[in-house]
Amino acid sequence: MTSPSLGGIVPPGLDPPLRTPEGLPVTLVHLAGEYVPYARTGGLAEAVAGLATFQARTGQPVMTIMPLHRAAAAVARDLVPHGDPIRVDAKHTAQLFRETRPLNPDAPVWFIAHAGYFDRPGLYGEGGGDYPDNPERFAFFAQAALLALPRITHGPLLVHAHDWHTALAFVYLRSRFATDPFYQRIRTVLSVHNAGYQGYFPPDIMPRLGLPWSLFRMECLEWYGQVNFLKGGLACADAAVTVSPNHAVELRTENGGFGLHAMFQWMGSRFSGILNGIDQALWDPGNDPLIPSRFDRDNPGGKRACKRHLQQRFRLDVQERVPLFGMAARLVTQKGFDLILGHPSILDLPVQYIFLGAGEARYESALRAVAATAPRRISVDTNFQDPLEHELMAGSDGCLMPCQYEPCGLTQMRAQRYGTLPVVRHVGGLADTVEDEVTGFVFRPYGPDPLLGAVLRVMDRFAAPAEWGRLCRNAMHRDFGWERSVRRYRAVYQRVLEGVDRAPEII
Repeated sequence: MTSPSLGGIVPPGLDPPLRTPEGLPVTLVHLAGEYVPYARTGGLAEAVAGLATFQARTGQPVMTIMPLHRAAAAVARDLVPHGDPIRVDAKHTAQLFRETRPLNPDAPVWFIAHAGYFDRPGLYGEGGGDYPDNPERFAFFAQAALLALPRITHGPLLVHAHDWHTALAFVYLRSRFATDPFYQRIRTVLSVHNAGYQGYFPPDIMPRLGLPWSLFRMECLEWYGQVNFLKGGLACADAAVTVSPNHAVELRTENGGFGLHAMFQWMGSRFSGILNGIDQALWDPGNDPLIPSRFDRDNPGGKRACKRHLQQRFRLDVQERVPLFGMAARLVTQKGFDLILGHPSILDLPVQYIFLGAGEARYESALRAVAATAPRRISVDTNFQDPLEHELMAGSDGCLMPCQYEPCGLTQMRAQRYGTLPVVRHVGGLADTVEDEVTGFVFRPYGPDPLLGAVLRVMDRFAAPAEWGRLCRNAMHRDFGWERSVRRYRAVYQRVLEGVDRAPEII
């Protein structure tokens, strides 16, 4: 996953910057727990950075506030403190930092520092476990970010928070800051990137959050006897967005809502789905400096050279007419590894596989064991690196994404740009971005047999070069740029600014 390209001109056809109904310019502030290239654990960091970068290209005033994780401090350029420390509560202060040489001056990132909370090896935990004080850490960040706003902004504000790590900011807006005129004017949007992670904790955490017990009720923070940060943010946000239209439908169902389906239903039209995008200048096989041979829809020959290079790099047999499947993903249940390992025929087929990514030890061990039995056909690399993902997308024929659930997904978009046909389950954003037997291969029930059927269909189409070439050209023709997503987010923001979407009075 690569950081978004920086700078650039305003693409034609995009809407002008946000304004209030009175015509005043609006500053857009993102709150995020991670952001590339400073700190990340997955697609959230890339999505927030991509959205902010492309919003800035329209001329929209935009900035992001994130914690100064140890990883971020190592990447940020020439950090300097901004103003005096911020008193967050009786025991803790935060220091606001900025870069003197920001990576993207048009979409600057501000950092909230607290050595005890954020100067740690991990973002959320270590050794496969969460930090036990995560509720205090992210409650502190939410309050500190809000207290920083008067120092770095002026005029009307719209705050866009991302996932549970920042959702509590909207609860504080409606409680601790509710009587302050500066904060009363702030409008709010919450993005749900992955509802499988909600930030729920035992109820005895309430006093340590500095929140009244009156908020621990079904309409706000209470969730099956727990305090749920994401639910509280949804209850207090003017509007909420998830990362694909199909996933917005799934989240409203009992089976797909991760226990929050009633909340998503309650929000009605204030909850919608907008696909993430990718930076198509970065993910362009015709101009990609990270791949051994460039190619495009009209001149696809370079892809064969990329495949040979990939096979050689991973010590696979160099065979042009054997399908090569790549998979770049965290090795976790969500990504469908139970299906891949659950049917012996899948990995025994006369095809090649490259698995790129790290995760749960059980999947790493199982994949390595299989690769050891067929080292010229199957390879595993748990040392994920951005340039290697470019090589994988360019050199593979197919891209495996048999996900249990996938709110949006970016890999299937990047794969199609490189003429690598995704094999996906009909779920979340995969269903919105891959068309069966047109730009990829789609199966529906979550099971190893349906996945096996999809892989066999790939093999059948791959054996017919003319047909395979047509599918590849279809895929490479798709537009997954951020520009379209930015316009749709702007429509959500405008409804909030005009008061069409507004959080009800529940506090």
